[in-house]
Amino acid sequence: MKCSMEWLSEFVQANTDIKNYCDRMTMTGSKVEGFEKQGEDIVRVVAGHVVAIERHPDSDHLFICQVDVGEEAPVQIVTGAQNVHQGDWVPAALDGSTLPGGVKIKKGKLRGKESCGMLCSLGELGLTVHDYPYAIEDGIFILQEPCTAGQDIREVLHLNDTVVEFEITPNRPDCLSMIGLARETAASFGTQALIPTPKVQESERPIEELLQVKVEESSLCLRYSARVVTDVKIQPSPAWLRRRLAACGVRPINNLVDITNYVMLEYGQPMHAFDYACLSGGSICVRRARADEPFVTLDSQTRKLEDSMLVIADAEHASALAGIMGGENSEIKDSTTTVVFESACFNGPAVRQTARRLGMRTESSARFEKGLCPENTMPALERACQLVEMLGAGKVCKGVIDVYPAPVVPVQIPFRPARINELLGTDIDEAFMKEALTSLGFVLENGTVTAPIWRTDIEGDADLAEEVVRMYGYDRIPSSLGNTGVHQGGLNALQLFERKLEDTALALGFDQTLTYSFVAPGEADLLCLAENDPLRRCLRIINPLSEDTSVMRTSVLPSMLRSLSHNANHRNEAARLFEIGKVYLPKEDWTVQPDEQKLLCLGFYGKGDFFAMKGVVERIFEACRMEKITFCAVKDHPSFHPGRCAKALCGDSTVALFGQVHPRVAAQFGLDTETYYAELPVEELFRLRGAEPVYTQLPKFPAVTRDLAIVCDEATEAGSVLACIRKYGGAALEKAVLFDVYRGAQLGEGKKSLAYSLSLRNPDHTLTVEEADKLTAKILRGLSFDLNATLR
Repeated sequence: MKCSMEWLSEFVQANTDIKNYCDRMTMTGSKVEGFEKQGEDIVRVVAGHVVAIERHPDSDHLFICQVDVGEEAPVQIVTGAQNVHQGDWVPAALDGSTLPGGVKIKKGKLRGKESCGMLCSLGELGLTVHDYPYAIEDGIFILQEPCTAGQDIREVLHLNDTVVEFEITPNRPDCLSMIGLARETAASFGTQALIPTPKVQESERPIEELLQVKVEESSLCLRYSARVVTDVKIQPSPAWLRRRLAACGVRPINNLVDITNYVMLEYGQPMHAFDYACLSGGSICVRRARADEPFVTLDSQTRKLEDSMLVIADAEHASALAGIMGGENSEIKDSTTTVVFESACFNGPAVRQTARRLGMRTESSARFEKGLCPENTMPALERACQLVEMLGAGKVCKGVIDVYPAPVVPVQIPFRPARINELLGTDIDEAFMKEALTSLGFVLENGTVTAPIWRTDIEGDADLAEEVVRMYGYDRIPSSLGNTGVHQGGLNALQLFERKLEDTALALGFDQTLTYSFVAPGEADLLCLAENDPLRRCLRIINPLSEDTSVMRTSVLPSMLRSLSHNANHRNEAARLFEIGKVYLPKEDWTVQPDEQKLLCLGFYGKGDFFAMKGVVERIFEACRMEKITFCAVKDHPSFHPGRCAKALCGDSTVALFGQVHPRVAAQFGLDTETYYAELPVEELFRLRGAEPVYTQLPKFPAVTRDLAIVCDEATEAGSVLACIRKYGGAALEKAVLFDVYRGAQLGEGKKSLAYSLSLRNPDHTLTVEEADKLTAKILRGLSFDLNATLR
């Protein structure tokens, strides 16, 4: 909310400099974002009187002007403008002057003739034709304002206002107005705000002859007030009104439109003006829109309405979207002679829903969304009609139509000073509380506080406490520890575990990525999933940003492949990426919250193969101190290469799925090289993680090593052989590692040889050769019994 201090001074006097004003208002709850002094960037620009003008002897488009700028003699200024004549009053930028944008003007020569400055246009002063409609856009600004030679142009054009920008919180819509800020200023500085009551001189013609109003939806339209103005004259607004609108960031248009904007800024009450000639039947009906009812708004956009939306209609069609924007069919035009002024209070949530569904948000809807007070409609309407008479814009018909079925009752709260101090942790005097609340418009009587009617945010003791403390001063509250004790913040165990996974992935040469959890509905097709695959069941977002982000993902694989593809398209020869992201798996009952699983996902292409990814997965298990991990092949996953995919098990739990992405799937994402992917469930890794390591002394007795070359069927997995070795090796088997795979004709068809290095150790004594051979024999018998495998 931009606030003109010149305008504000009409209601209240703060009697302080602008910096102290901003500091005090911020401390009392009306946060100031900043302030701007108008014309501060205009230096040494004065009103000049052109006393003589002649053509430049060496140019066919330049003119030499003698300009009286209040000095002993006129100054010579050369200009190329064609609209300057002798006797004109113009803005003259003298030698050493500064213009908006930091433009410096210095004395110089144009075609050999000295020019001691520059004559200024509107744009060079930071103004537009909306600020001064009598001026032209292309040419020198010919002044019509009363002025004297040499007078500072900022005084001539009244560019001496200071504009303060407030950040108004959503619970204080009353402060989105000059009057609301005047009340806050008065309370903050201990003065009185003088809010005049508008008075309207009515004509003899009664409003009932021209207009009838019917409100069908009183739950969505809390109050509807209207007046009619005849003999309308559309013309530019006076300079003072244009200046105030421009200072608050509103572009002046014409007197009637400017009046509605002016009242909205002054009272915080959005208004609308209808061309009476365009209202069929001379009637207004506040009703719900019909399903798919077409409506053309003032921005010339055709919109299809829903039956939940509120419209202002005449006898035949909708004329405005309630609280949002008027219709093109009832727009004020230069030919308008009779106008209906609307001042209404609409249901805030309903206005917000309509604005969101139609994708339009206006100054009006932004105010209604926050919840306005119905009691404000009549004062705002009367002020608008008062301005009509002041500007000579028309005649106000006798009477007003005011539909107000359920008047608002002021909120009353018991006054409990002890409770307020308890909430604040203070010891504020009761007399100060009463003084602070009274200054803010509250009424204290018989132990009860009655909130002012415009304070729609007041509900209970906590609100009263807030009002008291902001007047008392937050900076005056002594520091103290809460009575609930001091709580030390930090990461929980799962969060620390996730950090450890991230550090491990980074140490393995992967870079972290972060992708959206919402994806396109067609991702399942790109992964070549079967029609009945559970991953095809996705949660759809009600209000998606776009169709490409309209469902919650059930797999992180597409996100990872897109990130890898982005790197490949930018000619990165190799990329190693990881992400800890969530997937959302719906339950059978769609009304139940989905199962949210967090996965550690890794992917790479270039410089690596299946076994490189397996090694990465094993390093992650080591970092988690997980033991007894077994690996088995996965041949039926549609997104992976059938011969290069595996899963890792810890007991009965699957703790990893990894392998080469199926070339057909990779191609769908623009990847034409071997691409590898792994995903590990974070919560499952956390549950199965090993205990914190403790110190154990180095073994006293040496280990005995044995190398075994095991011949088994081609279909037998290396992981199954390793699991069998561990099973029969018992506690004495310290480590078993696969170090070679051999296939050859001498082994026989369908056979392969897997070579393992075993490390055997007894913590109590040095193993003898006989003990080591006995344990080795036990392992071989177990391999033969379980897997039909033999020693090569």
